[in-house]
Amino acid sequence: MTAPTANLDKTIESITAKIAQLQARRQKIEARKRTLNSKSDTRRKILVGAAVLAMVDRGEWSEAEMLARLDQYLTRPDDRALFGLPALDSAPAEPPLQPTDAYQSQPSSDYGADSYFSRTTE
Repeated sequence: MTAPTANLDKTIESITAKIAQLQARRQKIEARKRTLNSKSDTRRKILVGAAVLAMVDRGEWSEAEMLARLDQYLTRPDDRALFGLPALDSAPAEPPLQPTDAYQSQPSSDYGADSYFSRTTE
């Protein structure tokens, strides 16, 4: 009677090993899918940003409007600092941002945030 159960035990072990392999494979595929989704999301954000900067560059949208929108949207201090916006918990301590000469003369395909804005004193 031990021979039939030994056969079943081997079958169970084999199926258990296959399940483990399939679960590992599924995890790898799901991780790859998350990575691809994240990359696509980042690419969409970059393209939208490039489109907005091109609109500002062509005069279809003013820089002040763009900064006003960013001021409403951005909450992280490092993100706000990138565009020269004051921290949310403090009053504006610096003069408003003005376009630089470099921004006016740059080709529209080069969108570096540091070149778009500079601090001016009145």
